[in-house]
Amino acid sequence: MVLKGQRGTAVDQRDEFTRWMDVLLQRAEEAGAEGEVPVAAVILDGQGRAIGHGRNRRQNDRDPLGHAELVALQQAAIVQDDWRFNNCTLIVTLEPCPMCAGALVQARMGTVIFAASDPKRGGLGGSLDLSTHASAHHHMNVIQGVREPEAREQLERWFRRRRRRNR
Repeated sequence: MVLKGQRGTAVDQRDEFTRWMDVLLQRAEEAGAEGEVPVAAVILDGQGRAIGHGRNRRQNDRDPLGHAELVALQQAAIVQDDWRFNNCTLIVTLEPCPMCAGALVQARMGTVIFAASDPKRGGLGGSLDLSTHASAHHHMNVIQGVREPEAREQLERWFRRRRRRNR
């Protein structure tokens, strides 16, 4: 697991993040069974309480903004009655895309933790890094690689099945 941010230091794996990622991988599996790309997210407040959760909903809701991170952000903003998330942590099974990464910067998310990196479409280091970009008014801590092998396998398995079905 790697922590990126202003310090750029490595951190030890944290049991709490691992436990949450296990829950999210199950929720992502459920989303995949419903035809969505299997991605799930949760937002924890400063005390570690879940205040928002989401999984991909683009297909089912016919909504281009139906990404797990954005669903979780909307719910958490209602729960905490604020759009600022400086003391919060987002945990997600796949590296946020540029749209979601931009929303996380705008929401001033304190920390983002993700499992699988996305070298083609990742917005927090995969193809570009909006968390450290010069234009960003807020720089969040980013931890990547929590349960990465399991998350990567889940995504690859889902896409293999989808390709077979579409032949």
